[in-house]
Amino acid sequence: MNTIKIKLKRSFIGKPSDHIKVVKAIGLRKIGQVVEKNDTPQIRGMIHKVDYMLEIVD
Repeated sequence: MNTIKIKLKRSFIGKPSDHIKVVKAIGLRKIGQVVEKNDTPQIRGMIHKVDYMLEIVD
């Protein structure tokens, strides 16, 4: 299965609580942290919801 690397580029302090929960569910805790996840529609939906805080790394 294909994987996707996701990087947290902005702090989630002061953001809506549902956005914070999504970022934490992805597995991101610190700015600059990169996680590798399977490229599934569920993960893509999570990324789309908080795309202003995330970056896709190649």
